[in-house]
Amino acid sequence: MTSSPSPLPPRPNLAFRRLRGQHSPGEFAAAVRRAAREIGERVSCDARYIGRVEAGEIRCPNYAYERVFLHMFPGRTLADLGFAARSAVRGRGARHGEEAPPSHSGRRPYASDESQGTRMREEPAETHRPYETYDTPETPETHETHETHRIPAYHEQNHKESDVQRRAFMTGGTVTVAAASLAPLGLAFGSPAVAADRTVHRAGSSEAGALEEAVRRIRLLDDRHGADGLYRRAATPLRTAYALLDAGTTRQSVADRLYAGAGELAISVGWLAHDSGRYDDARSHYAEALATSRMSGDPALEAHAFCNTAFLARDAGRPREAVRAAQAAQRAARPLGSHRLMSLLALREAGGWAGLADRAGCEQALVRAQALFGRGPSDTDPEWMTFYGEAELEGLEAQCWSTLGDWPRAARHARRAAGLQDPHFTRNIALYTAELADDLARGGRPDEAALAGGRVLELLDEVQSSRIQTMLAGTARLLLPHRRAAGVAEFLDRHTALPRPA
Repeated sequence: MTSSPSPLPPRPNLAFRRLRGQHSPGEFAAAVRRAAREIGERVSCDARYIGRVEAGEIRCPNYAYERVFLHMFPGRTLADLGFAARSAVRGRGARHGEEAPPSHSGRRPYASDESQGTRMREEPAETHRPYETYDTPETPETHETHETHRIPAYHEQNHKESDVQRRAFMTGGTVTVAAASLAPLGLAFGSPAVAADRTVHRAGSSEAGALEEAVRRIRLLDDRHGADGLYRRAATPLRTAYALLDAGTTRQSVADRLYAGAGELAISVGWLAHDSGRYDDARSHYAEALATSRMSGDPALEAHAFCNTAFLARDAGRPREAVRAAQAAQRAARPLGSHRLMSLLALREAGGWAGLADRAGCEQALVRAQALFGRGPSDTDPEWMTFYGEAELEGLEAQCWSTLGDWPRAARHARRAAGLQDPHFTRNIALYTAELADDLARGGRPDEAALAGGRVLELLDEVQSSRIQTMLAGTARLLLPHRRAAGVAEFLDRHTALPRPA
């Protein structure tokens, strides 16, 4: 069925154009195809189709595209996406039960900008053949040049999760599911058959509180034990968090808490992936958080997402992206009034400049970070920044000098960091001490490096962090030619006896 010619010229769909944001039509079309695969649809979306929608040539999408778009943008209607009502386009009522197809909730929201209704011509059913695709193999970097210009990845469903479990998760009552999956870090759902019989209810303050508590528990466990044992366990509460968003709520205050909690949880899970060496996973989770922040208009969440993106980019060998992400974080954070947050973001920028071997840029950012830190804490400091004290300031500065090759200066700051750190942050003590060992080894002080390395080995019984283990392995390689130095042979033997991760 095709639409009747409109006597009026097409009106551009500005709402849909805003949803595309910084992405090219081709990138956006690829995201549409990926989203379609997630819900069992097959659409041949390409850049031309996106252009026709934005130009107003398609007033309303066909049913397949409607299901995909509502899946990509949970909680929105066709009018929110800038489309006209189907009945207005066809001149008759839409088919019963298909005016608002199931949105296949359970995936993360895609975009952020507020939408307005804009009338468009309906897409003819045959315009794009429903079972044809133009997909090509994609690598993790296909659409990733900088986090601000990246489409959040739509991951394929884990094949180990049965259809029954997935249906049970998506249809479980929000109160019960939140209590079962968020409280114990998502280790249990209960019986899938029982969960499938629950009624879906709108989310309320109890769910928002459970989500916020899950974020705190994950951070606490990471501070004490590192990320390796937590990452996979934290995936379930993250899925639950976005299911709560899909369930909706009647109060804006609860909705704001749910969006903020889901975004913070995505960042926490991203950090677990980051610290355990899963950089592609971390990048995806940070992008999810960034998309959520944009959709809810939350500058604090946006600053946090960019902050972690900058840190990841530095560790992944993309220093220029680290600088740009840190600067984007500072723009988002400036109105928040937190000097400590701005100090941390300046340190993230300094790390990027160090990676670019720009000593002057690094030093300027470090001076700014120290001056901002010196202004002290305030009530506007985000809750997630509890880790950021003088020890973290020293530790991040040590990493900058190490990257620039100033080993003695890096070692001085790393030693201070380890000495200042609160014993509660076991993982950070291990991290700073591993940094110290590496700087001492590179600075020609193998005996002191072995002593520091030995202290890290003692902490590895409590801390599981691939990042720290990788650093320690690098130090061990540096010390191999110095086996005869005091304590080096003992350290190397102990390190060799470490159980290797599976």
